[in-house]
Amino acid sequence: MTEALLAARGAVVVGGSRGIGRAVAELLAECGAGVVVNGRDTDAVDATVEAITGSGGRAVGVAGAANVEGTAAALMTACRDEYGGVDVLVNCAGVAEPRGSSILSISASEFHDLLDAHLGTVFHTCRAAAPIMAEQRRGSIINSGSVAYLGDYGGTGYPAGKAAINGLTVALAAELAEYGVRANVVCPGAKTRLSTGTDYEQHIRDLHARGLLDEFTMQASLDPAPAGYVAPLYAYLASDLAATVTGSVFLASGGFVGRFDRPIPAVLGYRDHHRSSPWSVAELHSMVAGG
Repeated sequence: MTEALLAARGAVVVGGSRGIGRAVAELLAECGAGVVVNGRDTDAVDATVEAITGSGGRAVGVAGAANVEGTAAALMTACRDEYGGVDVLVNCAGVAEPRGSSILSISASEFHDLLDAHLGTVFHTCRAAAPIMAEQRRGSIINSGSVAYLGDYGGTGYPAGKAAINGLTVALAAELAEYGVRANVVCPGAKTRLSTGTDYEQHIRDLHARGLLDEFTMQASLDPAPAGYVAPLYAYLASDLAATVTGSVFLASGGFVGRFDRPIPAVLGYRDHHRSSPWSVAELHSMVAGG
């Protein structure tokens, strides 16, 4: 079943040369997809392509920064030329927030660079893929978010970019549903070059000392599972098995898989504006603080 799951499909994996993206690219190829591997490092892209083709899979590489419009377009062109269409787009590219970065220290250029690396990449690749998928009347977009959007890991541009990816993906799911195109988010946790090393470990311990991470989350962050544990969720969302799944934000880390509920507002108070005056500050305080 695995080899036939994505047979005759074309997939673009942005950030597919290393870490989670490479694990996803390799698994999609095992499932029968032809894969376009993207990354900024040409040598890393070539190594991943060679690993896939050496195992009997189909893969080509397109090196370059996918937050550049021309690179994003080139990825889709390569996928159409090689595999006849763009059936799957996976976004796994990302960069870590500088250690100790906060609103008290980050520069405007650093913040915009982080936003562009995450949100900009997703925007450009989705904008390039969506018209093709809409014309085909099929397709699956899987963007990588992060639980960092909850604020637990501090920072600025990284959580802001990841939160924006969640919002953009849910909006894409609604906008593209009539064309048979699905869009979901995976917030992955795995051992990669961004989550290893003494600097990373000290960063996690510093967050714990500051009270941003509880003991359980700190220990889990210091001992993440290999990327192969999260790749199957991407493969599932890419396949027809997930034909009715769209607009969801998932979490996968090691043996844990979860899904965030869609936020629903809790009613603190209501009055008909046609018949009542605005809430007073004192009334609002009573509702918010009292609730």
